[in-house]
Amino acid sequence: MKAAVLYEANQPLVIEEIATKKPGAHEVLINTAFAGLCHSDLHFIEGLYPHPMPVVLGHESAGIVEQVGSEVNYVKPGDHVITCLSVFCGTCEQCTSGRPVICTNTEVKIPPGEARRLEWEKPDQLHTFTNLSSFAEQMLVHENAIVKIQKEMPLDRAALIGCGVITGFGAAVNTAGVRFGETVAVIGCGGVGMAAINGAHVAGAGRVIAVDTNPVKLQLATKLGATDLVNPNDGDPVERIMEMTKGGVNHAIECLGLKKTAEQSFEMLNVGGTATIVGMVPFDQKIEISGFAFLRERKIQGSSMGSNRFRTDMPRLIDLYQQGRLHLDDWISDKIQLSEINEGFVAMKEGRAVRSLIDFGIAS
Repeated sequence: MKAAVLYEANQPLVIEEIATKKPGAHEVLINTAFAGLCHSDLHFIEGLYPHPMPVVLGHESAGIVEQVGSEVNYVKPGDHVITCLSVFCGTCEQCTSGRPVICTNTEVKIPPGEARRLEWEKPDQLHTFTNLSSFAEQMLVHENAIVKIQKEMPLDRAALIGCGVITGFGAAVNTAGVRFGETVAVIGCGGVGMAAINGAHVAGAGRVIAVDTNPVKLQLATKLGATDLVNPNDGDPVERIMEMTKGGVNHAIECLGLKKTAEQSFEMLNVGGTATIVGMVPFDQKIEISGFAFLRERKIQGSSMGSNRFRTDMPRLIDLYQQGRLHLDDWISDKIQLSEINEGFVAMKEGRAVRSLIDFGIAS
């Protein structure tokens, strides 16, 4: 099968012929239908986060089950599934206390460099990324890294739910816990930010402020639930939000992963407000916030994959899509071939895409 391989940071991905092993007892072999290009992948391409190389990136995907291991009874060949990097064991302390997204069982959530699922003819080990490696025609994954979905759900839309949508929507609904009537600012209107805007709107936020420098994305944000638009090119976004809200927001959701915007998310809070950092701030970078601000019970917290319980959350998101309340059709900027993956990441860096999807040609 073909896959896109990253050999070293800041170099183009290379299309190579590779293979997967046969499914083990609790593993599932999936034919990849669609895989989204996520900004998190770009962080690793640009060397902002460490990972053993060479590696097959990709973690936002949907596909069709090809083969299952001897102990798998959750899915069968032919089933349609969404993958999720939040693979869980179901038995560790985090899983049994209701937080499977941060499962600590390394036999299931295999740390970087330890998985041996991918094979090729070269002597170097080919590494798996986030227990998925979606930039390949097939994926070999643990059975608890997938959720079975109805075949009526288009797989291109379903792939979006696998990372960007569950991350942004979940950050608003699960992590931040946006409530009816509250004011929310979302910084960054890429795929994750758009999902956070849509999530805050569905949760009943009274005001949703979209913050981005791209006017096209800001206009799309209004369709997804934004009530106010702030372009930082027109002036300091913190000052503008503090003025328009007369004191700050209840929730600021940061979706860019920048030191500056993470700090701004905290600065634009009202008394008792909460900043939720969704974006991946570079690995070795620290953020600075005023200690005095904590005296007014302002909070800052992280969000991993939208604090999801994905086998519950993803089917609910599909229901919202089918009801016309989750606007997945507006996420897809373009569909590309695997051979065009480098051009897809260029479009992302230039701000020309909300989400590009690799179409592997097996389903519509």
